[in-house]
Amino acid sequence: MIIAIVAIISALLGGTASLALVPFFYPEITRIQSGQYTTTADQNAITTTSTVNTTGLTTDTYSYPVVAISKTVGPAVVGIVNFQYSAYGYRFGTKGELAEAASGSGFIIDADKGLVVTNNHVVAGAEKIVVSLADGREVTGEIVGTDERTDLAVVKITADNLTDVALGDSTTLQVGQPVVAIGNPGGEDFARSVTAGVISATNRYLELQGESSFNLIQTDAAINPGNSGGPLVDYSGKVIGINAAKNSETGYEGMGFAIPISDAIPTIQQLIDKGYAVHPGILVSIDDRYTAEYASQQGWPEGAYINAVSVNGPAYKAGIREGDIITKIDGTAVSSSLELSHELFKHNVGDVVTVTYYRDDTTKDVKVTLAELKS
Repeated sequence: MIIAIVAIISALLGGTASLALVPFFYPEITRIQSGQYTTTADQNAITTTSTVNTTGLTTDTYSYPVVAISKTVGPAVVGIVNFQYSAYGYRFGTKGELAEAASGSGFIIDADKGLVVTNNHVVAGAEKIVVSLADGREVTGEIVGTDERTDLAVVKITADNLTDVALGDSTTLQVGQPVVAIGNPGGEDFARSVTAGVISATNRYLELQGESSFNLIQTDAAINPGNSGGPLVDYSGKVIGINAAKNSETGYEGMGFAIPISDAIPTIQQLIDKGYAVHPGILVSIDDRYTAEYASQQGWPEGAYINAVSVNGPAYKAGIREGDIITKIDGTAVSSSLELSHELFKHNVGDVVTVTYYRDDTTKDVKVTLAELKS
């Protein structure tokens, strides 16, 4: 009996001592419990207290940032369905019936004008576009402009009481930074699904038409078919990327990719202002059947094989001709039309770049002034 009493007293004394020592060894616990933080890092580890458009996202100490982001940004996310006439109807001399050819997501960037940003591959070839809003309304969309080279498009809708997003700065992103993806994976049945993750990497390159023009954001936030065109959002509730692709190879999970919003804005603005986009180019046509294997067999270098040159274009004026192989742009190796565009799109129309090309066992460097390349 005496032993039991002593054990109980010892346990009580030990527990009291432990509680007394918690503030000494783990000061952050007491700061969290009291709602007080001594550093920005402490506060960001628990919650976010930033705002969007001064009246948008605001979270208190004990709320969940993703919930606030969903409530604030979600209403600006739309579903987009691309309808096209069936090939069956065309074979019989009629247009046939409109059928769903593709679907994806988008987000409203200008509520007053009803402007929606999405991917080009979501609306490509559309003969009718239906846009579904967060409140259940469905409206017809009209294409303002598309650009296959950057996989970007702008659609206009006419509706009242729209909500737009706030755009962030993707040039300051850090690996490990938390992000949220919102979109319609699988169509309207899963509209405005919210997934959370982090930025896994920046400056990723994909050998994929459109996306190859950018250094992409990689994220482990789940991105699935139908998420294309939807926003990737930071914890301030601002759009920092446009979800565009994922690694769908067997055995790979959590590898989604987004177009950085800061890189996309110039093209988006051109589509809004002019209905098309202009990019820098050297006005040559590349034959992507020229592979590394074929080059090795011929004893030639890897590169972008030119099968046509625009007469009086910048490459022609610099002495580049059909049959030449472009191997570098400003010292960076290229081996395909997509890699060539990727390097050229880092510049502006009128810039001068150094093009390295191969001809007749000789490599030569020339200066080329970039010309306009319209979408």
